[in-house]
Amino acid sequence: MKVYVQSSRVTLVGKGWQIKHMLKTYASQFETVEEWIQSTQVKNKPHLKLLP
Repeated sequence: MKVYVQSSRVTLVGKGWQIKHMLKTYASQFETVEEWIQSTQVKNKPHLKLLP
């Protein structure tokens, strides 16, 4: 099962029952796909900062 979250879409790759299960899981956490995408963009920000 693979989940690719990009800036404008979400792609799920796997067997039918896996995709159905993941969609139910994410539906309990987020109301819209837009919320889902925005939440992953926040997590992907770098945690380390370069100091001059």
